[in-house]
Amino acid sequence: MHQEQSLNMNLSQHLAMTMKLQQAIQILQLSAQDLKAEIEKEYLENPALEMEYGDGADERQMENLRADNLSALAEYLEGDGNTSNGGFSDASSREHVFESATPVSTTLERELLEQAEFAFQAEEDLAVATFIIGSIDDWGYLTLPLKEIAATMQVTEEKAEAVLAVIQTFEPLGVGARDLAECLRIQAKALGIYEGLVAAVIDKHLPEVADARIKEIAAAEKCKPADVQVAVDIVRKLDPKPGSAYGGEAASYITPDVVVTKTANGYQVNLNDTYIPQLKISSIYKNAEEYDKDTQKYINKRLSAASWLINSIEQRRSTIKKVVEEIVRVQQDFLEQGMKKLHPLTMQEVADAIGVHESTVSRAVANKYAELPGGIIALRKFFTANLAKSGDGEDFIASQAKAVIKELIEGENPQKPLSDQKLCELLKTRKMEISRRTVMKYREALGYPSSVKRKRY
Repeated sequence: MHQEQSLNMNLSQHLAMTMKLQQAIQILQLSAQDLKAEIEKEYLENPALEMEYGDGADERQMENLRADNLSALAEYLEGDGNTSNGGFSDASSREHVFESATPVSTTLERELLEQAEFAFQAEEDLAVATFIIGSIDDWGYLTLPLKEIAATMQVTEEKAEAVLAVIQTFEPLGVGARDLAECLRIQAKALGIYEGLVAAVIDKHLPEVADARIKEIAAAEKCKPADVQVAVDIVRKLDPKPGSAYGGEAASYITPDVVVTKTANGYQVNLNDTYIPQLKISSIYKNAEEYDKDTQKYINKRLSAASWLINSIEQRRSTIKKVVEEIVRVQQDFLEQGMKKLHPLTMQEVADAIGVHESTVSRAVANKYAELPGGIIALRKFFTANLAKSGDGEDFIASQAKAVIKELIEGENPQKPLSDQKLCELLKTRKMEISRRTVMKYREALGYPSSVKRKRY
């Protein structure tokens, strides 16, 4: 009997420890934003925790969430959970405290409808405008023929045309167009540049512009290629997708989890967690002996859970800091000179350097970003699995090759742009053995057209 109780106790302790380890792993994987949400959730569920944002104001706001009676709370949480207000003295205040500001964004349709409200006084015109706006796609183009719109709204095509003409004066410029030429024409007219070669390029030569056939346009318009180049440059500054700046969902923002700053003594790594609430054990629950045994048992369980959570969060801080410090140590050249100097790095190498398992490094960098002097980057970017072999047997990262290709193209003579074969040869001089086909793939991934299309006159 005694042995069976001991076995059950050991099994129970093992399961409890396993669950705690799973929680620690989960905490390590969370981004800073998700950690904040998890802390607030745990605070509400565990009365043994106190939470501070730095000035104590939030703790005062949260006092109304504390249980009025410890015994009642223990009974609720250890029972079937059917208490009407969940053990809180004021459930509505819980919702109020954690209400967060959502970034405001608008859709293209909403933006156009707001402008239509001011532009159209007649009820019939506004109804037609509303239908037309509902037929404009996410890029800003009208997707239905005017004949179909007129028939559906039971108005003349002339009426539909007149309403569309007004909509085409709305912001963003170019909205409501039926094709690319009309979209660019609307913008050029509004900007006062729809004349001469610019008008000719928009009306007659967009296919040639797409293929950079500057000489063909010059021959057709009986002018110099250099003049056509100027006109084409102006047209390319217009927006072919005026509606693409709008979205249907609220904007989302990346919050860096760590900040790397350059100091006189090198680079310093700091966790960006000033907005994350700090947890501590509530002083109210430190003296449990004054309560009955059931309540004491409940309090001890809550205290244990609170301590483990606090330790897990601190371990997360320590692990992430060590991982990023090792990354910074290895990637000094990258921090100074950019992607072209990114060194090959594996998670196993970082794990060996700081004395943890590779999986720990993987979890530490998951869903996390670093703010560097040059911008924000996902921590996983430092570990690139796509490795190739260079001529002398050293590994280099594909993204590093792309950075070199970008550097070469940005620095080329625009009148004599580098062909893919020439790029391939220049990469070889930097000990990067890449085929011409791979160079072409990387160039296209970077958004650069072929050398023929990059040529300027």
